[in-house]
Amino acid sequence: QGQASEWALLRRHVSEDVFGVQIAGNSAETMARVAQLIEAETEVDFVDINMGCPIDLVCNRGMGAGLAQRANKVQGIVRVMSQQLSCPLTVKLRTGYDMDKPTAHRLVPQLPGWGAAAVTLHGRSRQQRYTKLADWDYISQCASACPAPLIGNGDAFSYEDVDNALKSETGISSVMLARGALVKPWLFTEVKERRHWDISASERLDMLRGFVRFGLEHWGTDTLGVARTRNFLLEWLSFLHRYVPVGLLERLPCRINERPPTYFGRNDLETLMASSMASDWVKISEMLLGPVPADFHFTPKHKANAAASAAITAEG
Repeated sequence: QGQASEWALLRRHVSEDVFGVQIAGNSAETMARVAQLIEAETEVDFVDINMGCPIDLVCNRGMGAGLAQRANKVQGIVRVMSQQLSCPLTVKLRTGYDMDKPTAHRLVPQLPGWGAAAVTLHGRSRQQRYTKLADWDYISQCASACPAPLIGNGDAFSYEDVDNALKSETGISSVMLARGALVKPWLFTEVKERRHWDISASERLDMLRGFVRFGLEHWGTDTLGVARTRNFLLEWLSFLHRYVPVGLLERLPCRINERPPTYFGRNDLETLMASSMASDWVKISEMLLGPVPADFHFTPKHKANAAASAAITAEG
C-alpha cells in the first residue's frame, strides 16, 4: 500500500517538465506490483531501479547495491517491471560491491535485453561509497559493451567534467549530476552555458528562499510544516556549505572531493554560508523560517558533511 510519505514522493510539481521515480526492492513480485501502481496512479516520464544505494540497511535486505550481485533476481525484476510500464524503465548501479573488484561489465550488457531502456553507472563500488575518485575509464569500458544508452555518474562538478566524460571515444551517452547539484544547484546552468558562475551570497540566499517557499507550499505553514521544511533545509545546507565561490579560487575548475581550508568570504553572509558548523546552518534557517523552538536539535544524516556531527541544541 505504501506510506503517505512515500506517496508524497510521487507527487509531481507543476514546474517539473521531466519527472521520474526511483524504486528499491528485492522481489520481482513486489516490484511488479509497484510498477502497476505507478502506471495506474501517477504521471511519470521514467522509472528507475535502485541498484546503487550503499547503505547497510538497504544492502543487507538484498536491495540497492546488494541486488546488483544477484543477476537472476535482477533479470526477473527488470523483465516484469518493463512489461507493466508504458514509460521507459532504467537501472542505476555501481561498478561492483567490493573495492577493486568490478562486476558491472558482466551485468550492464544484459540489462537492455531484459527491458532496460538505459543504464546509469556510478564509477565507484559499494565499498567505496563516496571515497576516492570515480573510475570514468571503467564507465567508458561498460558503455562500449552496452547496446542501450549508458549514463555516467560520479564527481561531475563543472562543465569541463561533463565535456571530458562525453568525448566521442568514451561511448558515454550522457552524464548524471548528483552530489554536485546538491553543493551547487546552479551547476546545470554552468553546464548549459559552459561557464563558471561566480554566484553571490545574496543570490544563493534567494535560492534558499525559493526552496523554503516550495516547502511551505507542500507541507503547510503550521508548526509541523515549518519543522519539516527546516529539517530538509538543514540537510541541504550540510552540502551547500562545501561550495567555494569562484571569485576566491586560485584555479579552475574546483573538484568535488577537494576540501579547502577554512576561509573568510567577501562579506559576512558569504562567510556564514561557508561554515561547516551545524549551529551556523541553524542560524541561516532562522533567517528564513524564524527562531527554532527552545528544545530544537539537529544532527546531519551524513556525518562527513559536517565538522560538528553532534546534535546542535538551540539555546532557550
